[in-house]
Amino acid sequence: MKYLLMVLGKQSDYDAMSGKRTDGPAWTPSDLKAMFEHMGAINNDLAEAGELVDAQGLAEPSQAKLVTADQDGRPVVTDGPYGESKEVLAGYWVIDVENPDRATEIAARAYACPLPEGAPNYPVIVHPIQGPGGCEM
Repeated sequence: MKYLLMVLGKQSDYDAMSGKRTDGPAWTPSDLKAMFEHMGAINNDLAEAGELVDAQGLAEPSQAKLVTADQDGRPVVTDGPYGESKEVLAGYWVIDVENPDRATEIAARAYACPLPEGAPNYPVIVHPIQGPGGCEM
């Protein structure tokens, strides 16, 4: 069964990681190293187990674009999502595992990522993927 594991974040989290002043704790180089090592170990273990389909961290939300259409159906492209938006997708794994318990086990490991004291720890979303090789309804 395939699952999408989604890691959330906010623009302020990316700012704190890059050394910009935020209302939360600043990330040190050792904090970043610990996070990247934790995520890398998950990727390596999933790859070794044959469970990894894809995994990516996403660029900061300020680099995202929103695409809608005007009343004539022409695309309208704007910057976004905006700083006041709630959490957005910061990264993901697509995994192919035997059962839902294994998917939640991996998500729990991702959630346990080391963070600076006081940094927000968002839930990891486990979403079944429908279709060939995905979950049945």
